[in-house]
Formats: sequence, structure tokens, C-alpha cells
Amino acid sequence: MTDLNVEHHGHVALVEIDRPPNNFFDAPLIHGIADVFEELDQEPDVRALVLASAGKHFCAGANFGDAGGQAERRSRRLEDGNPLYDAAVRLFACRKPVVGAIQGAAVGGGFGLALLPDFRVVCPEARFTANFVKLGFHPGFGLTWMLPRLIGPQRASLLFTTGRRIDGETASAWGLAEVLTERERVREAALALATEIAGNAPLALMSVRATLRAGWAEAIRRQTDHEFAEQFRLQQTEDHREGVRAVAERRPGNFKGR
Repeated sequence: MTDLNVEHHGHVALVEIDRPPNNFFDAPLIHGIADVFEELDQEPDVRALVLASAGKHFCAGANFGDAGGQAERRSRRLEDGNPLYDAAVRLFACRKPVVGAIQGAAVGGGFGLALLPDFRVVCPEARFTANFVKLGFHPGFGLTWMLPRLIGPQRASLLFTTGRRIDGETASAWGLAEVLTERERVREAALALATEIAGNAPLALMSVRATLRAGWAEAIRRQTDHEFAEQFRLQQTEDHREGVRAVAERRPGNFKGR
């Protein structure tokens, strides 16, 4: 893909999303990342990956102002599922350790993408939000499975039901990030952590990771099937249409419960 770049740093491959400044999230992007990750899985010289992005934000979610994307979402049938979540399952099935370099916003599905890496490097300016309820919508990308496991069910519930955002310092304090550093050093610190990991025996790395993440891809498949069913149902509601308008217009939603 023209909006994905790959750099090699010794035994580390850096995969960069290149859709600045917002790096909006859609099915072609996630399938492209899955294609690259699967290719890197087959490269014996690559022992760890860094997932990063160009521009101000890591991934500011789906572009709900994109009329074409909205039309495509409305045209989906429940029985067809969501191809974006097929790509998510592929990503969670990849074998090599991943470090996420998270600067700026990780919103909605972009938040889900930020939970794919084994470890996250953030800065105080990082922002994480699962703002689905503000859109009259249900979380996706396996967020409802991953987030409680990382920060605990109570904190995850707080983020899901309020739609509030947390900054990099809170994310670090809550265990959502392993490294907190200055914004201009996020990528450097992510590469340093990935290089430390890649200095170890590659077969042992993949073996340990497979043990720790056993069953995750299958769990993400089950969870995204449920998430998509709820998203499909809520997408038909007036509240969802109002939520999309409200977020686009930067105002509180006037929800009616229908």
C-alpha cells in the first residue's frame, strides 16, 4: 500500500501508517497492515516489529465525515460480517512481538489498533478514547475483549460508558503503556524497546509469545462477531445518526433512545 512504509533497523522492522495528520482507520488500511505483518512473519531476520504512524496522531479513528465510507458501512449485511474485523483476527494471529509508538490520538477503532502491540510507548500528549457511546454505537475491533485485560474491567467500563479520553500519563499509570517519554522521543524509545526484545533468541521469543497469547485470535474472532452484530443493530437507529452529526459538529448529542 502507498500509505504504509516499512523500514528495517537491524532485526527490527518498523511499519509506519502514512496518512497524516489523522491516519484515519478503514478496512483497506487494516488489511494492508495485516498483509505486511504476515510477510514480516516469514522473514527470519525480523525478530520484532514497531507499529508507528506519521503526523500528529497515531490513528484518529474512522472518518465519519467520509460519505463513501458511511455508504459502504450502511450497505453491509449482517450475514456478511465486517471485513475489517477479518483483518483484525489476522493481525492477532501474527507471531512476532510488536511495540506500538503512540503519539497524539488513538480514537475508536484507532484505539483498538493501539491495543494490538504487546507493548506501548506513549507521550503525555497521547490521547486514548473509546468514544462509541457518543456516536450511538458499540465498540469494535475487539476492544471489549482487550481493554479489560489490560487496565481491568472497572476502568475499561468507565471509558466505554463515559466515552471520556485519557492522556499518556494516565495510560501509563493504568498499565496501558510501558514507556512514557517526550513526544519527540516516542519512536526512538519504541525502536529501543523492540531492539532489546530482538536481541534474544527468536524461536524462544515466538514460543513464549504464543504461550502468553494462546487463543487470542480465536477470542478476537468471537468478540468481533458479537461487536459487529451490535454495531449493525445500532447503526439502524436515530441515535446513531444523531451521534455522527453531533461529533462532526463538535456538540453534545441530542439522543432520544430510538
